[in-house]
Amino acid sequence: MERTRRSIVTNMRTPISLIALLSTAAFGQSFQIADVHVSPRRAQNSGIVIPAMSRLEDGVLRAGRFEIRRATMLNVMRIAYGVDPDTIVGGPAWLETDRFDVVAKAPPGTSPETVKLMLQALLADRFKLVVHKDTRPIQGFVLSLGKGKPKLKEADGSGEPGCQPQPLPPPSADFIPPQVVSCHNITLETFAPTLRRMAGEYLTGPVLDSTGLNGAWDFDLKWTGKGLLPLAGADGITVFDAVDKQLGLKLEPQKVPMPVIVVDSVNQKPTANPLGVTTGLPASPPPEFEVASIRPNLSDTFPPPSGDGLRPGGRYELHNLPLILMIRLAWDVNTPIRDEIPGTPKWLTLDSPRFDLLAKVPGSAIANGTEIDTDDMQAMMRALLVDRFKMKVHYEDRPMDAYTLVAAKPKLKKADPSTRTGCKTARGPGDPADGPPPLVATCQNVTMAQFAERLQTIAPNYLRYPVLDASGIDGAWDFTLTFSAVDPNRLAGGGGRNGTKGGGPAPAAGGVGGVADPVGGVSLFDAMEKQLGLKLEVHKRPEPVFVIDHIEEKPTEN
Repeated sequence: MERTRRSIVTNMRTPISLIALLSTAAFGQSFQIADVHVSPRRAQNSGIVIPAMSRLEDGVLRAGRFEIRRATMLNVMRIAYGVDPDTIVGGPAWLETDRFDVVAKAPPGTSPETVKLMLQALLADRFKLVVHKDTRPIQGFVLSLGKGKPKLKEADGSGEPGCQPQPLPPPSADFIPPQVVSCHNITLETFAPTLRRMAGEYLTGPVLDSTGLNGAWDFDLKWTGKGLLPLAGADGITVFDAVDKQLGLKLEPQKVPMPVIVVDSVNQKPTANPLGVTTGLPASPPPEFEVASIRPNLSDTFPPPSGDGLRPGGRYELHNLPLILMIRLAWDVNTPIRDEIPGTPKWLTLDSPRFDLLAKVPGSAIANGTEIDTDDMQAMMRALLVDRFKMKVHYEDRPMDAYTLVAAKPKLKKADPSTRTGCKTARGPGDPADGPPPLVATCQNVTMAQFAERLQTIAPNYLRYPVLDASGIDGAWDFTLTFSAVDPNRLAGGGGRNGTKGGGPAPAAGGVGGVADPVGGVSLFDAMEKQLGLKLEVHKRPEPVFVIDHIEEKPTEN
């Protein structure tokens, strides 16, 4: 049996779904039960950054419960096979658009590598996924040895392998903190794709490890975000220089032959769940803190040097956070920060009142030892605010200003039908005097309906509601769109429109109310028309609005 299995694995053209099924049949590496379904649609995230929070798009195993939420098939495959998504080729267009939830039961003590095999078997069983391995030239980055000796510490083999972001002090006028990750017990083969995900602004293609270094290592890496380099000045450091100076390795762009996974066939809809699947799954984390203290911040102090976030043992800290931002976080309110939520009392503003939160997070809600899933945290925050501030809220449909995509004088290039459908967004080059670098959205083989659906994700600071397609343009297209991350016209006019959760009308050229553009750059609206020959028109349509019915000014006693 072992000889047969080895010959299958070494045959690069053998469908991997067969390998996964043979593995599970021989070694019992399959989930005990699994719930697989299409993800429900949801609003865009509020954009409020709270430390130590993650989305379960990367998958996590907690207390025998494995979860993936709102992940594309491409992302699920990335987790299952442990590869960069750019090295997954072929397959239908929906691989990058349709999103799925997976909740499964795994035996106690299941290792991360075994979870990957289980997920491969799940994809083969529920989606009839068939793939094979190949090697193709891909534009990416190569991690190799530097001129001197590598600056890495050999790991002792203890603890979970991986890289974790470290809490940082808040930025100031003369200090832009770098991004810091601490990597423990990790191989460089695993670190290469991990670095791509952590430093995606710099690394626009897959990263290949060619160091030849075996074993696992401990090290820290600090670099400045690409968009913050102009503000960091001489203290800024790119991820390329950081890898060179801090690790003694080289990271260079190259087009090199890379191993890829080719999608031969896959079903768009998973097979039906078995009866009673939800009752057989381990319980999800409780939606409340075990204990929580919330007090007014009277000293105007910001986070301690160790920063906000999760502490060992499940202690969670947030300091000097405005109550209105807690509310926005808890209910995922995606209106611009300066826009008022309907029903907000006069005493509740963006600046005050401010509170310190000290809480104990249930162990079952902690992912990877140092992170809390955003959905779990939002549920705990909602329960806390309802209990301590006696909050009552609701959603209601109101006629709101929202956008529709229409054609003006289209400037689009017919797509290469062999490329996979998708849009990627990255920071582009820019003059520091003009403010933050622009956003560059590169779309391939997309229809106008698909582009309209993605626009809210591409430009969340402009669009509060999904965009409808009324362009009348058929076919699929390739194009690039470059625009300012924040509407310069909106900044010129002081932001905020109507204090509601909806897409406001496109501002007039030169700024709202005739105020000149003070920050430079081009708005999304101007970029769409000038670069693509498309327009975003405003129409009234019913959209859900978050409303505060009641809130007490002071919380109940701890």
